[in-house]
Amino acid sequence: MEVDEVVCLPRLSRVAVCGGTHGNEMSGIYLVKELLKARKKVMEDEEEKPVSVMLVLSNPRAVQQCRRYIDTDLNRCFTHATLSGPMSDTTPYEIIRSRELNTMLGPKGSPGAVDLVCDLHNTTANMGLCLISYSDCDWICLHIFRHLQRQMPDVPLRYIHFDVSNKESYSLDSVGKHGFAMEIGPQPHGVVRSNVYTAMKAGVQHMLDWVSFFNSGTVFFCFAMDVFTMVKRFDYPRDSETHDITAAVHPQLQDRDFCLLHPEDPLFQTFSGETLRYKGKEPLYPFFINECAYYEKGIALSLARKRRVMIPAIRVQTEQEEQSNEQRFTSEEEE
Repeated sequence: MEVDEVVCLPRLSRVAVCGGTHGNEMSGIYLVKELLKARKKVMEDEEEKPVSVMLVLSNPRAVQQCRRYIDTDLNRCFTHATLSGPMSDTTPYEIIRSRELNTMLGPKGSPGAVDLVCDLHNTTANMGLCLISYSDCDWICLHIFRHLQRQMPDVPLRYIHFDVSNKESYSLDSVGKHGFAMEIGPQPHGVVRSNVYTAMKAGVQHMLDWVSFFNSGTVFFCFAMDVFTMVKRFDYPRDSETHDITAAVHPQLQDRDFCLLHPEDPLFQTFSGETLRYKGKEPLYPFFINECAYYEKGIALSLARKRRVMIPAIRVQTEQEEQSNEQRFTSEEEE
């Protein structure tokens, strides 16, 4: 492979691992607390160097009360409009906290933002381990996913792309230059399951290992991988007057996340026993099926289109390349 076929990217010198963005998703909360304990032990040992990772408990008040949020969903508060809007005595706690996190990890979209944010989440859906990103061409995130696939062959892994098109991303991981949510399930909210926690712990460690390999100059070669791009969402059937749901996810669909849903396949079963079928024109892949936290958002499941994406080879920029880019950036600013 020729050198010019390799994409050269800046060093990842600042990485943030965040847990408790939703205060009842327990794996990330306990993992961040455990990593903080391990960091303290390392720092007390004079022969060891501190871990070069920021560890953040994102929503401490919600964590304390084991609730998803106090006033509003923190993971929807990271648009520029929300981060820069007016404040008052009645401003929701999570909006205040989002600004604190933006100061700590950002500012969003600025050269001073952390290089990589990994935000830890649990889902009640049977999704295995997923990386969720707003980009299908963030080579850092995609290569991290490939590394996890190789290191965790017994864990179902998928890469989900939320295509927001011209809309701005709103979640905590969007504050970093690169970022993704690590979503693992199934796990009930307010509960920690050992196998789910262990998978998340391994995923975070392999992610940090990859960052170390990348920063040390390892070349990661090109490959092809499947990306699941979300194309639509379904609400539960509802009563036109009361707006109460009138059906549940069909038993033949429940727990079958990422199993292809064909037109006329069972979708919902009404409380009177009637089967409602999928009326889409193409087969799609369902995920977040019957997610507990999405009842309030009017989402019964999401559907994705799977496609094969070619990922280029990458390596870290050399010091000379970094200096050259800095000089070019300075010249462009002066012009």
